[in-house]
Amino acid sequence: MLDQTIAQVVAQIHATPVKLVLEFTGAGSLALFWLHSVPGSSRTILEATDRYAATALTDLLGHTPATFVAQETAVAMAIQAYRRAMRLSDGTSPCLGIACTATIATDRAKRGDHHCWIAVRDSAGVTSYGLVLTKGARDRLAEETVVSQLLLRGISEACRTDAQVGVDVRAEESISTARETLPDPLTRLLDGAAQSVTVAPDGTLTIDQPVTGAILSGSFNPLHAGHERLAEAATVALGLPTIFELPIVNADKPPLSYAEIERRLAQFRWRYTAVLTRTPLFRDKATLFPGCVFVVGYDTAARLVEPRYYGGATERDAALAAIRAAGCRFLVAGRLIDGVYRTLADIAVPDAARDLFIALPESAFRVDLSSSEIRERLG
Repeated sequence: MLDQTIAQVVAQIHATPVKLVLEFTGAGSLALFWLHSVPGSSRTILEATDRYAATALTDLLGHTPATFVAQETAVAMAIQAYRRAMRLSDGTSPCLGIACTATIATDRAKRGDHHCWIAVRDSAGVTSYGLVLTKGARDRLAEETVVSQLLLRGISEACRTDAQVGVDVRAEESISTARETLPDPLTRLLDGAAQSVTVAPDGTLTIDQPVTGAILSGSFNPLHAGHERLAEAATVALGLPTIFELPIVNADKPPLSYAEIERRLAQFRWRYTAVLTRTPLFRDKATLFPGCVFVVGYDTAARLVEPRYYGGATERDAALAAIRAAGCRFLVAGRLIDGVYRTLADIAVPDAARDLFIALPESAFRVDLSSSEIRERLG
């Protein structure tokens, strides 16, 4: 039978609008049992994963941690859990990423401490809880219970309930608590507090990091072989690394949601570097990424020199001059349009702007494939 104090705590958690993703390794699953034992868990829990194998934890983090039961490991787990929660949620509810990494009593003697680290990630930062258990003072179930009590306390405090969660620590044991302010890079980008977020292949996010080389911009809905081959061809032609840029703001559409950003970023995981921006216009991209070469297709290049997209030829010329002043240029790939393969040679580029455009030969790249066609096939 579930302890009534625990039941009351869980009921208060379920009464909040908070959504959770939980990541465990080593212990803490009893807390999940408690959460599920009180009606309402479907309103609270989005996902929970017990990463018992070392390779499962490595898969979550993108690297093998130096120490599996450590504060930094718990924090890294919580950050990934939070991003997963934001991806799975409806975007209107507050989310938490909950992590627990522990080593407790088992069927063999352990040389090191029996201890745990718990981390709770919210939109503003991470709260960590650490506890070293007195070795030999409890059996495995009792140690699991203490770890789960501490985990439930972390969830309850993050949900700001009135419940007091007791943790059965011994007189010689103490709980260490730390709070680290850690603004969410994607939230800052969505709010306009950051201009760009660079996403490494392992998922690491960096705000306003300088970008050099070539940039292939697109919606990547989906990322397909045409994008990948164009990036490869651009790297060969220019002798520069090419990264993918995903603007979250489009001049003709509402901004991408947090969940949609995460969905599209998942396509790049373990494969490519991507940069997120709030800049749909190339004039603004040039200001943000001076000295870069933008890799574009025929249709995009044609719009770049079309006066009606600017409000007139004078405005167009001013925009192209600003791009030149930023040291940027365009590498233009051909594209099949209405059965005809069109290239830079088919575009009426103003004489004053010809030096801004470089043709990518058909021999170097040609893929007659579009994102819209792929979406139609999938549909």
